[in-house]
Amino acid sequence: MRFARIAALGLIGLLSGCGGTPPPAPAPPRPATPAPAAPAPAAPGRPAAPPVAMPKEPEVKPLEPVAYEPKGRRDPFASLATAEGAKGLTVASVKLVGVVQGRQERLALVEAPDGLGYILRAGDQIGDGRVVEIGRDSLTFSVAARPGFAPTPVVKRLRTE
Repeated sequence: MRFARIAALGLIGLLSGCGGTPPPAPAPPRPATPAPAAPAPAAPGRPAAPPVAMPKEPEVKPLEPVAYEPKGRRDPFASLATAEGAKGLTVASVKLVGVVQGRQERLALVEAPDGLGYILRAGDQIGDGRVVEIGRDSLTFSVAARPGFAPTPVVKRLRTE
């Protein structure tokens, strides 16, 4: 019953948009301009009319070739991901600064050699390793020396001074 009412209202709305004024009449066609007639041949004994000078087309100057000069700009086609991965962080270079206990998980605060801090969760990847576990005062990575070899666990301890 409810579907029938909704369908009826939709049909009424659709049909109400169909009525209205008739479409406007098309614009009247323009009268054709007659083509210029060819000059009549001169009558014998009368000189011919001077020919009408046609306007000259403007000269087109060729463009000079433009060369791209990078001058210290980065290559826009070089991949940014590979550049950062090659010189990115490694497990050996980071230092564990702190561990934060949340309601459901722990977060590790690590510091890179350049002084930047990063917040890591279990499962995050950093350089050549993956975070396996975050303890109360430690951070465990799984580092694979080479692809195809078994990963080695690396533990970073929080230094309390």
